[in-house]
Amino acid sequence: MSVALEAATKHQPRARAALTAALVAGPSHAYLFRGPRGSGKRAAARALAAEILATGADDPDDARRRALLDPSPHPDLVWLAPRGAQHLVEEVRDRVIRAAAYRPFEGGRRVFVVEAAEALRDESQNALLKTLEEPPGYAHLILLSSEPELLLETIASRCQAVDFAPLPAEVLEAELVAAVPDVAGGEEAIGPASGEEVAAAARLASGDLERARLLLTARGRQLRADAEACVAAALDGEVGAAPWRGLLERASAAGEDAEGATREVLEEEAEAGLKRTQREIGEEAKRAGRRRRTEILDLGLELCAAYLRDLAAVAAGAEDVAFNRDRLDRLDRQAAGLDPAKSRRAAEAVQGTRRSLDLNVSEELALEALLIRLERETASDAAMPRPQSPQ
Repeated sequence: MSVALEAATKHQPRARAALTAALVAGPSHAYLFRGPRGSGKRAAARALAAEILATGADDPDDARRRALLDPSPHPDLVWLAPRGAQHLVEEVRDRVIRAAAYRPFEGGRRVFVVEAAEALRDESQNALLKTLEEPPGYAHLILLSSEPELLLETIASRCQAVDFAPLPAEVLEAELVAAVPDVAGGEEAIGPASGEEVAAAARLASGDLERARLLLTARGRQLRADAEACVAAALDGEVGAAPWRGLLERASAAGEDAEGATREVLEEEAEAGLKRTQREIGEEAKRAGRRRRTEILDLGLELCAAYLRDLAAVAAGAEDVAFNRDRLDRLDRQAAGLDPAKSRRAAEAVQGTRRSLDLNVSEELALEALLIRLERETASDAAMPRPQSPQ
């Protein structure tokens, strides 16, 4: 196994075993790397592509080196990521389906990587099906997906699945410790963090390194504060102040940033000659903004649920399993007199609201109803004195 592939899969033993076997037996024509975001799928795909392209190349080391660069200058490596909420149909047709018919520029193989394959529209997936069914012998496709259930069964069944598990919290924590010195400006830069905050981010990220890093940025820290403010308002019986609006404002700001960044990239591509109307640019940018807004709002609610579960744990005397390790003093105060069962039910209510937002309900009304329910579940108990543990 190559050094790059070994490094990319060092925390993914099942994926490492599958890819090692594939390189020994000869790579398949199509793979589906499936697993949560931040679990290493992208790095593993790049390393596998480098090994495939190095095979049969005149200078294997040079082919491998160029394929590992990001972005890669290797002419036989095509890497497709969605510019907005979805992949553009024509981009999939031009850069993957039609391009797969052309023989390699170098060596004997071509590799096509499609990030966020779940963002392929049905039209694109159906068009891609023929390439998967009758691929040229030199073509290899690698699809990456964090939500493989959104792919057509006909697509998934024609790919060899490689599973990536969520990264353990201790692995995320080690990665975050290495990244904490990145204190460059901007909301998405990781700022100085205590060991307790790093540990909390690692546990709150659900195995997603990208999410863990986000939680140590200015935006992530404020999102945590907004989520905790919602729980505190419910505990104190003060939901009339509409604390959920902080979550909505944070999500809206993230969506606007994503829309602006996507619009800028698409306009640059249009100026460079890629055919795209202003209407198409606007629609794609808006989709990207909506997708990011939804992601951040969902993360905010997940943080609310995690905080409520931590309250239940602390109220039950199990502080060692709390995720919010940097909030233990506050959790201890807020858990005084709180019935753990009610706090767990409150966390379940938050998860129910997360699911309901997929149905295009009014976000503000859904959040208002949720906070009223949380207040009803927790306010009366939180005001009671916490019983003393027997000596």
